[in-house]
Amino acid sequence: MTDAGSRPADTLHTADRDTLDTAALRHPDSLKWTAFDPDVIPMWVADMDFGIAPPIMDALRARLDRSLGYPQLMGDPILQAQLSQSLARYGLSGLGAEHMTFLPGVVPGIYAAVHALSTPGEPVVTMTPVYHPFHLAITDQDRRVSGVPLRDGDSGYEINWSALDAASRGSRLLLLCHPHNPTGRVWNAQELGKLRDLVLARDLFVMSDELHADLRYGEAFESFAADPRVQSRTITLTGPCKAFNTAGLGIGVMVSHNAALLSRVRRAAGGLMGHESALSITMWQAALRDGGPWLADTVAYLRGNRDFLSDYLRQHLPWVKFHEAQATYLAWLDLRAHPRAADIQAFLLQEARVAVHDGPVFAHDSHKSQYQGFIRLNFATSRTLLTEALDRMAAALNRAM
Repeated sequence: MTDAGSRPADTLHTADRDTLDTAALRHPDSLKWTAFDPDVIPMWVADMDFGIAPPIMDALRARLDRSLGYPQLMGDPILQAQLSQSLARYGLSGLGAEHMTFLPGVVPGIYAAVHALSTPGEPVVTMTPVYHPFHLAITDQDRRVSGVPLRDGDSGYEINWSALDAASRGSRLLLLCHPHNPTGRVWNAQELGKLRDLVLARDLFVMSDELHADLRYGEAFESFAADPRVQSRTITLTGPCKAFNTAGLGIGVMVSHNAALLSRVRRAAGGLMGHESALSITMWQAALRDGGPWLADTVAYLRGNRDFLSDYLRQHLPWVKFHEAQATYLAWLDLRAHPRAADIQAFLLQEARVAVHDGPVFAHDSHKSQYQGFIRLNFATSRTLLTEALDRMAAALNRAM
């Protein structure tokens, strides 16, 4: 299970995406590559197998030549200016320093929003399946998950509008995932408009996690808070870790046109939140300044992987139901037609030696059974490794049919 190549993963350049060295990837600091036995291909947790953009690596090395004392903890002015320009592309224009606060990651921002904008015992609305810290942020803080399952439509997963409206009654907060993890949907202008109307009608606050916005395959993207009507009630979260594969350097940002709301959410976490690190600030500055070409090449490669995966499933596993991801490097696959659907993640790990995320992870307790038989598969790896993993899965699944 080794591609050609010998350089460590963190020095690989764009041309090396097809020549990953699995021995280098399986270093002791990697959760993804050490969580399972050495013969297992890991396609579960959401980071990429590709090397880091060379401009980021150069900036980090240069940063180590300077002091590692406290960085600009009141808000790095260089990064603030870069983000103000970057987020304007998605409709979040006019953001100043008072409209953004940095975090040690996006997940703490989800928890802070739930803590500040709801009270124990209250329902918090979200759409399932969804990135599991959404429902954990609710239940860990003694709120109730008001989960609205997405509908499997002809051309992709769709919002169940009547169910969402019903769930919103009696709630004060909607947690939105845009682009959506794990289905890969990018909510379009019509859907966003209808969602904004519902939010206004039900007087909801909104936390919009837009972490995957830069990992899109041609679809236009508009931030939920691009519409002035909802800006005063919306907190938007984002960060560089998915687009630039830097999850180990935790940093995120929480932005809102409503500075008072932003301060309210930040204060709710207080000193429990922690702060961004000096190296994470340097990393994000370099990514925004010089990482564009690397990101464009990476998205193009991921799109090729997505298309290859789709073609492979249609040819070799035609009974698997799926919709092509419009964003992210994650495929949400419905394997409920298989005889081993009830333990499909364990089956693939044991029989195919491929690790994937189990569908029920992406729902709260009362909805978990709806997603038994689904898996989330991370295709951000070399085409060679993706092919080997799919070959293993197809052989094991077809043998057991």
